[in-house]
Amino acid sequence: MKKAITTRGLIIGEGEPKICTPIVGRTLSELKEEALLIKAINSDLVEWRADFYEQVEDKAKVKEALKEIRTALPDLPLIFTFRSLREGGEKEVTIETYYELNKTAAESGVVDIIDVELFNERSIVKSLVEVAHANGVLVIISNHDFEKTPAKEEIVSRLRQAQELGGDLPKIAVMPKSIADVLTLLDATNTMYEQFADRPIITMSMSGKGVISRIAGEIFGSAITFGAVKKASAPGQVPVRDLRKLLSFIHLNK
Repeated sequence: MKKAITTRGLIIGEGEPKICTPIVGRTLSELKEEALLIKAINSDLVEWRADFYEQVEDKAKVKEALKEIRTALPDLPLIFTFRSLREGGEKEVTIETYYELNKTAAESGVVDIIDVELFNERSIVKSLVEVAHANGVLVIISNHDFEKTPAKEEIVSRLRQAQELGGDLPKIAVMPKSIADVLTLLDATNTMYEQFADRPIITMSMSGKGVISRIAGEIFGSAITFGAVKKASAPGQVPVRDLRKLLSFIHLNK
């Protein structure tokens, strides 16, 4: 039986996919501005893409920013994400800095979920899962391929690896070069969901070709989708207001 997970009263893995909105400000004032915009819309979660933040390598500044976001959005589940350059992020840092940033977020008392990239050293991934769980924080274990869509079997394998490493939310995002690639991602999602997943999963095909994957999660098995409020953090993100209408339409007619 697949298990839903709950954070701040939000049940992930039941009903409509939950909408997560990214914050991508480069300064503290931009972060505050975006948080206020998100407060005015009907988002379910918020993700701070800390790799956009100019002072991300200063742990004191990161803690300050986290507190400001939490103050502005006291009730929304908050995901902390530092996306590496190799997986589509804004900058690269040392693995030691990457580890310390995620550890700081997990121990901050204000973050509900951290995002740990699958293709790090296994010891790093396992250690961050342990730190997060010890602090009551959930973990997305993710993989992003901005170059291509791997074969179905490889997509399923990566999601299974994320699950086996203790990820509460295995995630993969891939880039389609054709409509067939989008179908591959959707087929892999359904196979993972039906045959292997014992927890919610997150999948998406990026860019305009892949938009259908961002709205059809309830049909194929993806539990969270990402919608933009100001600036998209990945290609193909749909504005939150439009996304909510589409998700509700599918939910009512499935």
